[in-house]
Amino acid sequence: MPAPTSCVSTLFGLMILEHKSFPKKTAFTYRIEDEVLKVTYEKFFEDVLLLSRAFKAKKITKGAKVLLLSGNRYDWIVTDMALMSLGAVSVPRGSDTPNEELAFIVHHADCDFLIFETEALYRHHLDLVQELAHIKGIFVIGGEKLHNLFGKAYSYGELLKDRCISPEDMEQFFELEEQISPDDVLTLLYTSGTTGMPKGVVLTHRNICHNIRVLPDQIRLTGDDLWLSILPSWHIFERTSEYLSLSRGSSIVYSTLRTFAADLEEYRPTLVATVPRIWESIYAKIQTGLKKQNPQKLKQFNLLVKISALFRYHFRFLRKHLPCFEKMGWFRRGCLSLRSIFIISALFPFYLVARNRLSAVQKKLGGRLRVAISGGGALPPFLEEWLDAVGIRITNAYGMTECSPGIAGRGLQCPVIGTLGPPFPETELRIVNEQGEILLPGQEGEVQVRGEQVTPGYYDNEEANQIAFTEDGFFRTGDLGKMTISGELVLTGRSKEIIVLSSGENINPTRIEGALGLFPFVEDAVLVGQDKKGLGALIVPNIEKLKEYVLEKFGMPSHTDEHLLTDEEIQEKIRKEFNKELEPEKGFKPYERLHKITFLEQEFRLGEELTNTLKKKRHVIENKYREIINKLLK
Repeated sequence: MPAPTSCVSTLFGLMILEHKSFPKKTAFTYRIEDEVLKVTYEKFFEDVLLLSRAFKAKKITKGAKVLLLSGNRYDWIVTDMALMSLGAVSVPRGSDTPNEELAFIVHHADCDFLIFETEALYRHHLDLVQELAHIKGIFVIGGEKLHNLFGKAYSYGELLKDRCISPEDMEQFFELEEQISPDDVLTLLYTSGTTGMPKGVVLTHRNICHNIRVLPDQIRLTGDDLWLSILPSWHIFERTSEYLSLSRGSSIVYSTLRTFAADLEEYRPTLVATVPRIWESIYAKIQTGLKKQNPQKLKQFNLLVKISALFRYHFRFLRKHLPCFEKMGWFRRGCLSLRSIFIISALFPFYLVARNRLSAVQKKLGGRLRVAISGGGALPPFLEEWLDAVGIRITNAYGMTECSPGIAGRGLQCPVIGTLGPPFPETELRIVNEQGEILLPGQEGEVQVRGEQVTPGYYDNEEANQIAFTEDGFFRTGDLGKMTISGELVLTGRSKEIIVLSSGENINPTRIEGALGLFPFVEDAVLVGQDKKGLGALIVPNIEKLKEYVLEKFGMPSHTDEHLLTDEEIQEKIRKEFNKELEPEKGFKPYERLHKITFLEQEFRLGEELTNTLKKKRHVIENKYREIINKLLK
């Protein structure tokens, strides 16, 4: 039986409850080199207690802000829980965060303490650390000996030398729960902003506990479930998934990109929560593998997928499980239903064969996968259809860091494929036009949301808060969408500027576009790549300056304007020059490099691609050049 988490109002209270309910169950499985380690809920509790005691001895107190710079590992969630037990505010970030961005976060968040994943990472940022005279303590997860007489740095090995736990320790640890309230700030998560520097999203215990309260039923989560974890723990999607697992006494296996395919077969998970890029990778791997075996085998496989997809489409039509934005007349529906009945009848024996043959894909994923959760970006329609056709139940979810993250999702109770499902329980969602008027089903507008999961605001950023919230308390997501007549959400684009790659990374385009604008021939640049594997750029050039640049830089004369704008060799050489300005040394991340570029023949015009204040209408540009973008980043 699951623990009664509905009565838990803080995440620390959740951990105590799970320790009492499932002490001997395995909570986590992870590797250190070739050794596989398993951690019970009781051992997890003890690890958190010991680290909490050590942090308390080093003066980490309630309200202290602690930067946590680390990748995905078991020690991350131990650190997270130890900090929240003391009422400290974690400020997590990935270990690949550029120094400039890290410096901004540390100063803006007023961090008191720093935690680094490894000694090498600590040394990498040593120049920054030495500038931070106000920092009270520095801790390094990996390594054994780091502290010197006058230093502030300690390794976890030094902090945790004493691993004895007395009854008094236990009593004091349990008493910490009384000092934490639902509205205490749990974490500050910095997400990309439109000014080039990230915004600090404030999340409280109440915010995340909303997700923990309402999401398990969406996937019928139980203590028998096994999760395979691959996303970085500091990402709110992965972080909340791990909290969900703890809330029902489930078990988590930490995987990596390198071992993910093998871990699927070895551990046979029942649940996987990941981003569209992973599903794209699985799709590509299967296609490539079959083609290498025998091209004819690939053709047969794809034919079986088409048969399965067509059968399931018409079966869903009969059951009214397809997105519908307006009521269909009885005569038309009757005629289409007869057509669907005929197709289903004709395909039925072939569908049985297809279902049997395609089950091999499910076996490659372990054979027990009952729910595959996709978030952190929109799942391409073709991929959702393909996964459904091979028999994998995808729960396509929609969320944001500002919403802890859950907003809506196609949980197991929602059969309408091609949608993001209805809003999650205890969540108000509306679609509005530019005047703030609520729109009818089928009409496109901005998605706005209100509920306990929504952030109270951005840290020390009143200007951003004024923009983000309506007068009646709804959060402006910046996404465009519409509702079906049965209440499911379908996203249609983005009105705000942040780009989310299929791998889940959030990218602020303005910094990159600003760097491209430094080139003399660039009149305007628009970064593209929403839900794609990588970034591309649409470049509006000054033709004459582009001719000069190409001739001087590459010694390549251009015969005509058309040749200049379409020559692939020229485009590739310029792309490489662009990427020289997007190096990590200049504050950019590896995934912010350009994969492709193309030149546009027409400049952006006022009232069409540009607003009256000359701001780019990104969704207008993306719609206008959709075909070019898809070819560019196929």
